[in-house]
Amino acid sequence: VQLQAFGGGLVQAGGSLRLSCAASGRTLVGYLLGWFRQIPGKEREFVASITWPGGTTYYADSVKGRFTISRDNAKNMVYLQMKNLKSEDTAVHYCAKPPNEGPTDYHCSGSGCYDSWGQGTQVTVSS
Repeated sequence: VQLQAFGGGLVQAGGSLRLSCAASGRTLVGYLLGWFRQIPGKEREFVASITWPGGTTYYADSVKGRFTISRDNAKNMVYLQMKNLKSEDTAVHYCAKPPNEGPTDYHCSGSGCYDSWGQGTQVTVSS
């Protein structure tokens, strides 16, 4: 599967962005999906995930209450709505999928659980 994230950009602190991730080559139905982010010199960190089929969502503490992950199975897309952005949200954001479907409502927040990574999209928040 090929994943492509888009929708990043430059925004002022307090602003909003909606990231999208499109999949081609394989359906995302049946898979846990996640968003991660990375700044130069640091490890890729978990941002949010959404399970299958229950759609349970998980968030890093740093984004809880501000970010919302969702999926559109018909369109083979996953989204990350980001509100009240802060300068510390500045990073390249990636969507990701694990190699296997896993058990019902499987969840993992470790980057090692995922093997398909989209080309990231840069989010820059100016203070």
